[in-house]
Amino acid sequence: MRQTQFLPRQHYQSTSGYRLLPFRFLQFNEREKLLVNEVGEYMYLDNPTFDAFVSRSLDTGTDAYLDLKGKHFLFDGEPRVPIELLATKYRTKKAHLAGFTKLHIFVVSLRCEHSCHYCQVSRVSADKALYDMSEATARAALDLVFKTPAQEIKIEFQGGEPLLNFERIVQIVEDAEQRSRDADKTVEFVVTTNLALITTAMLRYFKQHSVLISTSLDGPAFIHNANRPRPGNNSYELTVENIGAAREILGYDRVGALMTATRLSLSHPSEIIDEYVRQGFQSIFLRSVSPYGFALKTARLI
Repeated sequence: MRQTQFLPRQHYQSTSGYRLLPFRFLQFNEREKLLVNEVGEYMYLDNPTFDAFVSRSLDTGTDAYLDLKGKHFLFDGEPRVPIELLATKYRTKKAHLAGFTKLHIFVVSLRCEHSCHYCQVSRVSADKALYDMSEATARAALDLVFKTPAQEIKIEFQGGEPLLNFERIVQIVEDAEQRSRDADKTVEFVVTTNLALITTAMLRYFKQHSVLISTSLDGPAFIHNANRPRPGNNSYELTVENIGAAREILGYDRVGALMTATRLSLSHPSEIIDEYVRQGFQSIFLRSVSPYGFALKTARLI
């Protein structure tokens, strides 16, 4: 492929017929060019159509002309409306920059009692407390969080298994709530947990502070337990039991689940969907294996 390029200035400044709006293009293959504009719209044009387009001789009755006009690669007539539409699309695409970072991930512990083959963290055994986030680190991280100009902040607790450092979650939640009041911002919390260690007391705390739960459900027991081994080989059983317990205390819509696709998963799509239906989920979020942490070391197993 050739390097992307802009057309010469005169192509955008025609005073008759249609005019071109800024875009980049490259030779995608021998027959086609790929065009992309500043708001992410794209089109493939065969070489003759592209040549006609840039020479401003493209038939205005063709589908290609209408698509190019609709996607803001050209305009005809009064320029104000298409330019304003293009500007609106551009503002929408870049709107996230006004709030900068809204999601902040706190890895409060690298410890975990699971040994998931696809773990993207180089997790350590559950007895190694040296791998927990300290109170000082948590406060320093919150200092950074509340420097964001975003009015709506989300803090997500991850691990390892974050519930192994529950006291740090409590500290961060209560500190962040006070800071959000002082800064006139809103803050939302999510705990990403395998649910094996959840207790009624933890769930009541999460209810009090409107904390959401995200867990993993890879499918029926034979898939989930194969992907997510733990002592007792009962990860699935604990997950399903505690999804029910969390729903009972937090509310049905406060508990979400995702499944990570492995080689084993790909052979059983119907069984995975049936499991989600059986557990009362209305949707399924598919996660691919991330090439980090343990997943690099155990690639042959996933």
